[in-house]
Amino acid sequence: MSAFQKLSKVAARSGAALLCAVSVVGCGSLRHSHTVDEEFSKRPVSEARPARATRAEAAPEPSRPGEKAFGARYATPAQCEVAARRLLASSRDEAWAALKSCVEHTHFTLLDALLRDAWAEELRVRPDAAQVIAQVVAQRGGSVEGELPRLHARKVPIFGLSAAVAQPDIYKGRYLLLRAQVADVRSEGDRPTVWLVEQGLGSMSREQSVGYATRRDSVRVHSGAVGGNVGLLGPSNLDGQLATSEREVSSSTVERFDNFSDETGREALGRMQKADPFFAPGKDFVVLARFDGLRVTSSSEEEEDEDAPKLPVLTIVSYYAPHPLVVY
Repeated sequence: MSAFQKLSKVAARSGAALLCAVSVVGCGSLRHSHTVDEEFSKRPVSEARPARATRAEAAPEPSRPGEKAFGARYATPAQCEVAARRLLASSRDEAWAALKSCVEHTHFTLLDALLRDAWAEELRVRPDAAQVIAQVVAQRGGSVEGELPRLHARKVPIFGLSAAVAQPDIYKGRYLLLRAQVADVRSEGDRPTVWLVEQGLGSMSREQSVGYATRRDSVRVHSGAVGGNVGLLGPSNLDGQLATSEREVSSSTVERFDNFSDETGREALGRMQKADPFFAPGKDFVVLARFDGLRVTSSSEEEEDEDAPKLPVLTIVSYYAPHPLVVY
């Protein structure tokens, strides 16, 4: 082997050694990084990822279903009721709180959905169930006489004033629902008493024009002359004019109904815990109350007279302003 060939082999071995050295350094760096990653992964999350933990702590917690904001999340009452019903499987308390939020924050008129079997147990045991029903009835327009049969079909123990007056012993202590106006407010000590006049809800039809109305006027004039012998008067000529007019009007109408309230003839005395400036005279309210019995309104000398006039006495639980549109 020549000296030149020996020198080439030495150079080749030196180059291979140099490449190996470079690769070892590189491999050593990767193993070191891998070892650091293993140690990092064994640390607690707060130590391993402090930045993410800080962002999580700063983010607000989502609101629970029972909060009042639940009803504001949904565009329609139907969507809100379905979402609240789904919570029954996990928590009946949260589901009921969610349903109340739907009633308070949406124009909730779905009385049939409220009376469905899914909510039957809640309506039976919840102490505020009657108030929720009264609020829904008010939002449906406050047609109490029309809504009570729907409640009774589902065995909901809320009754009308007429039934309580007819059989006071049976309905004493039970819930009554009525549409009434405040006629007068008087204070007896710290508890005011309001004079309630029950109102019935009716409707009146009227014709309302829709679209464009058309009208056509025309006048016709007829003229002529007649000549001839008229007997003793001799020859004669007669002439004149006859005018006629026509008028035609056509329009398209649709039948509309306007709601109005009228007194039923029944009155009651309502007791309140404290004075309420919003429970004012001259306005209709849907009133939820407990029936306390009948009270003689004549003088004390006639209290023993069975024929003396009596007024029903109520303890007012809550009241709601009825919506002007009635849901049928």
